[in-house]
Amino acid sequence: MAGLSVRGWATGVGAVVVLVGTGTWAMGPGEVDGRLWGEVRPVIEARLAADSRGDGFGETVPGVEARWFCRAEALELDERDGLVRAGVNALCMEYGARDQALVECSGGRYPQVVRLERETDGGYRVVSREEPPDGAGYAEWTESHFGLFAQSRAEAPIDSDSLEAEARTYFDLPADAPVSAC
Repeated sequence: MAGLSVRGWATGVGAVVVLVGTGTWAMGPGEVDGRLWGEVRPVIEARLAADSRGDGFGETVPGVEARWFCRAEALELDERDGLVRAGVNALCMEYGARDQALVECSGGRYPQVVRLERETDGGYRVVSREEPPDGAGYAEWTESHFGLFAQSRAEAPIDSDSLEAEARTYFDLPADAPVSAC
């Protein structure tokens, strides 16, 4: 009889673990502070674009006048004592224009950790930015820099439609201008 009680107890505990795990997965991680993200996102995206300059193929193509456009999605966001740690998934694309078409020259998507500091005027400035190494070490870096939920979202694709729209506006192209290769 004691064996049955232990077996029943173990089954009950197992069921609770499955339910709690499923509930946690369904709920997902805590929400990102929308106000804070609204303040730091433009700063992060501007820094990403600035740091990408000089790395693209389009910058070497005559007449294209390529420029970098970046989008960041928050994976984790934490603020303490005026310092912000933002774990982000970033997409940066290099676009130019030729013959009334948007040309896509280079691009990359990668997770990273950006640290920002609040300035005296209330804005933020980036004080450091880390990204994983290419190839070996990528998975280990991601595991050591992000929590479990953020790790899984770090591999999610980022839609480039908003970057294409921003680039079309920048190059004064029609909203339906085709996209071609650089």
